[in-house]
Amino acid sequence: MTSFEFQPSPITIQEEPPSLSKVNFEQDLIESKNDYLKALKKCQEHLLRIQQAYYRQGKRAIIVFEGWDASGKGGVIRRITEKLDPRGFRVYPIAAPSIEEQGRHYLYRFQARLPKPGTIAIFDRSYYGRVLVERIEDFAKPAQWQRAYQEINEFERLLIDDGVYLIKFFLHITPEEQLKRFELRLSNPVKQWKLTEEDIRNRLKWPDYGVAIDDMFQQTSTMSAPWNVMAANHKWSMRVAVMKRLNEQLSQGVDITPPPLDPKLIKAAKKHLGLDI
Repeated sequence: MTSFEFQPSPITIQEEPPSLSKVNFEQDLIESKNDYLKALKKCQEHLLRIQQAYYRQGKRAIIVFEGWDASGKGGVIRRITEKLDPRGFRVYPIAAPSIEEQGRHYLYRFQARLPKPGTIAIFDRSYYGRVLVERIEDFAKPAQWQRAYQEINEFERLLIDDGVYLIKFFLHITPEEQLKRFELRLSNPVKQWKLTEEDIRNRLKWPDYGVAIDDMFQQTSTMSAPWNVMAANHKWSMRVAVMKRLNEQLSQGVDITPPPLDPKLIKAAKKHLGLDI
């Protein structure tokens, strides 16, 4: 029998996975709008350099966002992408599967959205819906969502072994903060579209979702793809904290130093543009 040298990497769960009860809502709060904007701009500029390095080097990344309704996923994704080259990323808002996707394996629609070389894919909700909303709302049978933990771990291992940078965020808010944001959405015509009856029904099952979320951390926060659980009661602080963490993890093992100019480009600029570079 042939002995194969190369095997899939091991799937190792963190010894101390995160949990909702450990989130500190009072840490590193940004109270000044000026401080927030300065920190945000610095993070965005750094992320743009990372994106350019990914493009040059043909690297791929997937950023997964999960979180409570009204926890700020859309807002932080907007700040992440605000200064990026739009050709280098795609945002996928994940809702119920389409008619075409129904009846296929739940990972099918995510496999169809994997990033091409040099680009970043951002999932606003993800395949983790299998062990969250589908579990709580009985859209998936116990046998389906219980085996999904291992299926997801294997899917993520497949991506990471293939060179994809995978970063996962969960945005955590308190029930009291969620209620405030629901009230704001109801009273603001510009934001009313963000609140649905489903959001309200989900709130009534907060304890059940809390158990499912912690189970998700326990089963899928691996050493190679750990969960980043972010305190999201304070939007400014959360956005900056997420972007700092994102920049840190995306740049691990990546040289983001701009390369020197191509000698052929310099020669062409001198010859045809009259520039002395």
